[in-house]
Amino acid sequence: MSDLSPVPVVWAALAPVGLLALAGTGAAVAGVSAARLRGAPRSAGALTPVTETVRLLRQRRRVPVAADRLLWQVAVGGLPVVAVLMAVVVPLGPVVLADVPVGVVWVNAMDVMVWALWWLAGWGPNSAHALIAAHRFLALALAYELPLMFALTAPAIAAGSLRLADVASAQQGLWFVVWMPVAFVVHLVGAVAFSSWGPFAAAAGADLAGGVLVEASGVDRWLVLAGRHLLLAAAALVAVPLFLGGGAGPLLGPVLWTVVKALVVLVALELLSGRVPLVRPERFAEVGWVVLLPATVLQMLVAALVAMRGGT
Repeated sequence: MSDLSPVPVVWAALAPVGLLALAGTGAAVAGVSAARLRGAPRSAGALTPVTETVRLLRQRRRVPVAADRLLWQVAVGGLPVVAVLMAVVVPLGPVVLADVPVGVVWVNAMDVMVWALWWLAGWGPNSAHALIAAHRFLALALAYELPLMFALTAPAIAAGSLRLADVASAQQGLWFVVWMPVAFVVHLVGAVAFSSWGPFAAAAGADLAGGVLVEASGVDRWLVLAGRHLLLAAAALVAVPLFLGGGAGPLLGPVLWTVVKALVVLVALELLSGRVPLVRPERFAEVGWVVLLPATVLQMLVAALVAMRGGT
C-alpha cells in the first residue's frame, strides 16, 4: 500500500482548472494540426480554444421547440463534471484528491455515466439528427465498453488492488505498458470513443449536421465541446497510474512526471485522432467483439498468471 497525503481544500477547488488547462493544451495542439491540414497559420490553430470560447460565450443560446430543457442541461453540463470526477481519483505523486479504494471501478463507472449523458444530449433537443446521433453512440458504446472494462481490470489484477495508487506502485520494476500493450491500446481506443472524438465521433458526426451539437449554441455548445476535450484529458491522466508507472521518473518529481506523461498521451491522441477517418459503428462492432474483446480477455489472463507467479 502506498502512502498518500490529503489535498488541501483550496487545491481541490483548483482541480477542475488544472484539468481544463490540460485539456486546453490538447485542444490547442489539435487546432494547430487542423490548421496545418487546411494550410492556415499555426498561430490561428493554437488560439482556436480561446477564440471559440469567446465566440460561444457571447453567442445567444437557442432552444428548439418542445425541447426537454432539464434533461438537455443535465447532459451538456454533466460531461465536464464526469470528466472531473474521473480525474480526481488519479494520484499526483504522493497526493490524491479522492483516494478511492476501488478507483479502477470508479473510472469505469464514470465511463458508463457518459453513456447516459450522450443519450440525453441527443434526446433533450427534440431534434431528429441529435436523436439519431445518440443511437449511433450507443451502438458504438456496445462495441468498446466490454473490451475497455477488461483493459482497466488487467492492471488491477497484476497489482492485486483496485486502488490507482497501488497500481502505480506495483510498476516500480517495469511499467505495465511494456507487457500489457493490448490493454493500453484498448484503453486509449475507449477514451477516444467515449469522448466522441476523431474516428469515433459518432455522436457529433458532420454527416448528421453535427449530431448532438446540431441544436446546441452558446454556453451549451461550449460545455459539450469542452466536455469532449476534458474527457480525453481525464482518460490520459488515468492511463498514467494504470500503465505508465504513475509519477515515477528522474529529476522532475512525481507531480510533474504525472502531468508530463498525461500530456504526451493526450497530444498523441489529439494528433492521431485528427488523421483517422470516421469509423462506422457497425463496422467497429465487428472489430470490438471479434478482435478487441478476445484480445483483452487474453491480456487479463496473462496478468492473472503473472500475479499468481509473484508479479513482474
